[in-house]
Amino acid sequence: MQDIRTRDVSYEYQGLQMVGSAAWDAAGEGQRPVVLVVHEWWGRNDYVKRRAAMLAELGYLGFAVDLYGGGRTAANPDEAGAWMNALLGDRETLRGRFHAALEAARTLDQADPAKAAAIGYCMGGGVALHMARTGSDLAAVASFHGALSLAIAQPGEASRVKARMAVYHGEADEFVTAKDVSAFLREVETAAADCLFVALPGATHGFTNPEATLRGEKFGLPLRYSELADRASWDHMRLVLNEALA
Repeated sequence: MQDIRTRDVSYEYQGLQMVGSAAWDAAGEGQRPVVLVVHEWWGRNDYVKRRAAMLAELGYLGFAVDLYGGGRTAANPDEAGAWMNALLGDRETLRGRFHAALEAARTLDQADPAKAAAIGYCMGGGVALHMARTGSDLAAVASFHGALSLAIAQPGEASRVKARMAVYHGEADEFVTAKDVSAFLREVETAAADCLFVALPGATHGFTNPEATLRGEKFGLPLRYSELADRASWDHMRLVLNEALA
């Protein structure tokens, strides 16, 4: 029988206090691979903490990352957009905060520091891909309805992909354009990266989040949950992580 435990983990980057959330199966023995969960533009909310717990059920140490600091969560799209744009406008800080979370997770007693991966949603999916493109020490990354533009190299940059990448994209996503998809696939080809790109017919932005439909209606955004796309992408990701972290 599993015994899923969770706890907040404080860490910092350049003086900013961050609050991550770790999850693991206390009934399991030994150290286990670390899988970071990178949040949507809303911040480190209950959704990504639930995903961390789901990873714990699979035998990993799930760790919900805090990229905004203080465990903050946005109340509305204007606030979320302001926080996201400020973060994405400083890629060095973005990478620093990600690596601070990775190091914090690796130091936990339950963690196998030699094995790590990352998954992310929306903004967080793009961040996970960005970290893979910039050569982070990850065995695999998975992006769900992610911001693919974050994985495109800027002028003067090069892609140094070491991780296996799995990308789950809704074909009806109005936030990620066909141009974004084409540019991302060209980047993958140029970098000779190991990438599985899965296009999900009819799926829109936010297809993995059960709260997406209500949020979309509340704020007038093209968001909708799809149980089929959610379950199919998660089951596929399980296979990817199992092979990469075995």
